[in-house]
Amino acid sequence: MNRLLCTTLVKYSERNGIKANGPLLWRAFSVSGCNRQAEPETSRESQHYDIIIAGGGMVGTALACALGKNTRLQNKNILLLEAAAGFKQPSTEQYSNRVSAISKGTHRLMQTIGAWDEIERTRVKPVLKMQVWDACSDALITFNYDDFSENISWIVENDVLLASIYRQLETVPNVRVRYSSKIASCELIRDGADKSTVRLADGETLKCDLLVGADGYNSLVRRQMGVQNFALAYNQMGVVATLRLANGPTDNVTAWQRFLPTGPIALLPLSDDTSSLVWSTGVAEAKRLLQLDGDSFVAAVNAAFHKPMPRNSLVDDVMKGVNTLVKQTTGQRLEAAPVVETEVDKSRAAFPLGLGHTGTYVGQGVCLIGDSAHRVHPLAGQGVNLGFGDVQTLVDVLADANYAGLGISNLSELLKYEQARLKHNVPVLLTTHSLQRLYSTDFVPTVALRSIGLTLTNAFPPVKKFLMNYAMS
Repeated sequence: MNRLLCTTLVKYSERNGIKANGPLLWRAFSVSGCNRQAEPETSRESQHYDIIIAGGGMVGTALACALGKNTRLQNKNILLLEAAAGFKQPSTEQYSNRVSAISKGTHRLMQTIGAWDEIERTRVKPVLKMQVWDACSDALITFNYDDFSENISWIVENDVLLASIYRQLETVPNVRVRYSSKIASCELIRDGADKSTVRLADGETLKCDLLVGADGYNSLVRRQMGVQNFALAYNQMGVVATLRLANGPTDNVTAWQRFLPTGPIALLPLSDDTSSLVWSTGVAEAKRLLQLDGDSFVAAVNAAFHKPMPRNSLVDDVMKGVNTLVKQTTGQRLEAAPVVETEVDKSRAAFPLGLGHTGTYVGQGVCLIGDSAHRVHPLAGQGVNLGFGDVQTLVDVLADANYAGLGISNLSELLKYEQARLKHNVPVLLTTHSLQRLYSTDFVPTVALRSIGLTLTNAFPPVKKFLMNYAMS
């Protein structure tokens, strides 16, 4: 009787255009006592998905989870493809050297998909204050909410973030994750295909209504779209490490960033006595830092934060006048960054830095998110937050389109996603690029102008609050 009921359901679904491998139908099978032995009858159909996401990093995995948990999209079959062999659990005993400064917008997204509780149970450190200062002058700026009543961000290890999202993804029935699935090529509707098509390295072919490129700044999906992509190498590398602070546990809730002539160096809190280093510098210097022994590396970090840099008397005179003008408004003085005691677990690594932005994010049946669409310098901590912003906007657009019966591959609907994200992403990209150029020189007029601008901005709390809220939205 159960077998007959299963067969009837399959035939009914085929006559009415319902995919027999959809999660709702399979749940109906399981309720009636039918098992997965019926799946081979629909093996050809199982190669089609409503949405395929190429790339299982933080942004791609978050998109899969957010799509699957959205009540207006739960009738969609979603596939997440990841080239890595499997999911790697974060260490419970040591910190990862790659971290992200989570904005309020990302915090809301993590709460929406249920991942934030898991993040808090694992490891997260709130940031209540940020101090940024210029090594070539007295200019500084601080960011914090009144009476430190609100976090301006949260520092989370990338491994912890990904693991927390993945644990939520495991509970989503209409999302399938496939590891060791390297994409060899893809064909889009614009190429003449009736559906977006993905061909894996093992020869398997998958089709979908919407292909999402979340496969990084060397995105295969973006290249297949044939869109213009502006890329600029900064000839810099970001050196990262986990560092233990001197003087024992403290109230470590401040993010510190000093702009050196060679690039910014930042210290981000991980715990009461541990911080994460992100040091942007030239390629040759980065390679030298990686080769230093532990004591020499710690000495170099402390010098970068505390050693006085050569100063120009003209800049000093200009800044005296500016400080005299605004000191009654600000009343702020430079606080010394904490002294580093030792490196933790030989955690040093380095990665290249650059800028990238594609000419368009969408096409018929295809779209880009995260680093596939844009890449920024880490000096403002905005890279992954831009990607998570893409996720939230795309999910909202697709949910509305599906609810209205317009389809998830409709180009006019996908353009709503593109337009919304361009309005936010482009200003951030331009700002970070301008800051990178502005603070990568010790040319006297430039130092004077940037110092005046930083000091005046710091003198007007409404301006600072606007910048802080925009960056952390």
